[in-house]
Amino acid sequence: MTIAVTGATGHLGRLAIDALVGRGVATKDLVAIVRDPAKAAELSAQGVDVRRADYNDRGALDQALAGVDKLLLISASEVGKREVQHANIIDAAAAAGVGFIAYTSLLRADTSPLGLAPEHKATEEKLAASGIDHALLRNGWYWENYLGSVPTAVETGKLFGSAGAGRVAGATRKDYAEAAAAVLLADGQAGKVYELGGDERLTYPELAETIGKNAGKTVEYSDLPQAEYSSLLEGAGLPPCGGEHARRLRCRCRRRCTRHRQRRSAGSDRQEQHALRGRPGRLVGHAPVYVRRTSIFPTLAPPITPRKAAGAWSIPSATVCSVRRDPSASQPAARSIHSGKRWK
Repeated sequence: MTIAVTGATGHLGRLAIDALVGRGVATKDLVAIVRDPAKAAELSAQGVDVRRADYNDRGALDQALAGVDKLLLISASEVGKREVQHANIIDAAAAAGVGFIAYTSLLRADTSPLGLAPEHKATEEKLAASGIDHALLRNGWYWENYLGSVPTAVETGKLFGSAGAGRVAGATRKDYAEAAAAVLLADGQAGKVYELGGDERLTYPELAETIGKNAGKTVEYSDLPQAEYSSLLEGAGLPPCGGEHARRLRCRCRRRCTRHRQRRSAGSDRQEQHALRGRPGRLVGHAPVYVRRTSIFPTLAPPITPRKAAGAWSIPSATVCSVRRDPSASQPAARSIHSGKRWK
């Protein structure tokens, strides 16, 4: 069986290759699809079949996917162009006879109000219309997304946001890569939808405290009004649409926390509360799935000095996720891939 990974020299793509190899896939059975083969020299040296193809080049994609049985389609990075780019890959996969695609989408892509959601939703719909067996890996927030904020937070003693008491259930790219590898290697994945996120939910004050604890300094969370936070993001170099996306994401955390409190005060079911807290519990129409935990803090650059042993850094990033079948399927998934166990 030949498995291809798009964007194989990117952060997630390279980790996915490593995860597949770690699970026993021979490098000769892996295809790394990259834009610049020179950046994949290490993969080539390991025996991985490196093939050049750009998401915009349908002809190159046809050649790159020849003989591929399963494909990990990692979403492109060019926001605004991804719907067309992803369609190129899906069409090329169909022409090449690829039997299964796992696509890295966005949490609740079909209903999410985030500005990034429409392209993911369109890709999911394209996959559904393609006739190719597929699974949706709706990845949540990456803990690595905070790395750019850590030096300033440590220097100023402030972590800025507009999330109120909302919680973030993040995970590392390595966790998401492990989940992708598990899905690619498991049987019976056609039609599955995975909502991937963390098994520990941190409020922003808790995140600030964790950063400070690992840095040996006091870091506090500063909750700003939405407009002020948007201005701060744009002042830091994000375009208006980027600032709006980040603001809406944090406001969504705030809204979810409010809804959670309302559910609890209304006496919601204990299993649902456990699931919301990150403890094992069945969600309505979902089955819990777990992946292992790792830590991002040993990789932090100065001003945080990695004085501690790797196991001492304490940011949580194990993920709990849920799986359900495509809404058009007649029955929801009855169990998780590993029956509620962590990915191994």
